[in-house]
Amino acid sequence: MDRIYLSSPHIDPLAYHQQVLMIGEDNPLSVENIFLFEKKIQDIYGLGVYATALNSGTSAIHLALLALGVGVGDEVICQSLTFIASVNPIVYLGAIPVFVDSELDTWNMCPIALEKAIKDRMIKGKLPKAIIVVDLYGMPFKYYEIRKIANKYAIPIIEDSAEAFGSSYEKKKCGLLGDIGILSFNINKIITTGGGGGVITKSKKIANKVLFLATQARENTIYYQHEVIGYNYRINPLAASLGCLEINNLNKYIELRKRNHQYYLDFFKDIFTVKMLVEPSECFYSNHWLSAVVLESYEQREALRLAFEKANIETRPLWKPMHLQPIFKSYPYYGARISEDLFERGLCLPSGSNLTESEKERILSELQLFFR
Repeated sequence: MDRIYLSSPHIDPLAYHQQVLMIGEDNPLSVENIFLFEKKIQDIYGLGVYATALNSGTSAIHLALLALGVGVGDEVICQSLTFIASVNPIVYLGAIPVFVDSELDTWNMCPIALEKAIKDRMIKGKLPKAIIVVDLYGMPFKYYEIRKIANKYAIPIIEDSAEAFGSSYEKKKCGLLGDIGILSFNINKIITTGGGGGVITKSKKIANKVLFLATQARENTIYYQHEVIGYNYRINPLAASLGCLEINNLNKYIELRKRNHQYYLDFFKDIFTVKMLVEPSECFYSNHWLSAVVLESYEQREALRLAFEKANIETRPLWKPMHLQPIFKSYPYYGARISEDLFERGLCLPSGSNLTESEKERILSELQLFFR
């Protein structure tokens, strides 16, 4: 049987063929496609928002940190339960990541642990330069609690919305819940350009700096002059042209992923030892990029994962917390064991917007067999 993937690329065949046709007509290699893609992103977020399209979400975090003046020896607070790309750019700059645990409602940064971390770092003589909070698996973070703390200590928020394009909190779109928002258009994301990312912000000053640094920091002269180190982080026009077409499918793809999520909810509703990641209240609107469950034990999680693997169905444990990663084991961590427990017992299930009915039936059959 063909393999069922966790989140395989979903590219509208019509959009793909339109792009191929454009190669002989409007030239998808034109830089104008980048500007058009950025305009389409801005249209989704509304007036007063600036979008800069880049080659990855990792690049976006790197430039966001630079735009906030993060440098050698500075400290940046980061959610521990996340993909390593949320953290690596901190280390690129010679800064120090300070990891914070999750809370059980959204699996995102715990406000209590966050404030504890800030207070302790201040006692040690270090006010963090930024907070990186993640919208894990498409679920918005606890906006009011985190924002209140960030404002109290005047620390800017970088919102890593790489997994949450189209999600929102109280109808305010993820990416705008922080001071700088991060997007990803990687191959497994809800909208893909084959590879790409972006920065969104309401600050023209930040947007200008991000664009300047992303294009090799070239000064505005008739010749090539560079006074600071820049980067080759711009999205390529071909990827942007695909993005221009694919972004029109955002709402459709979200609806399909939400249907997948409901499909799993319907199955697990009477299995009380299994908990799914769901919106804690009506304030939260998740794109359900990935549907994830927490099982009764590590042993049960592994047994289910291996049963799926035997059936050629891809599943994955939740992200391994950053404070448990060998490369980051010496960095500060604040919190309990919530992220560790989620990692030990959590499993991501196939969630692609292109899952077919027959594929869902195969998944359901394996679940029924396992929980009979």
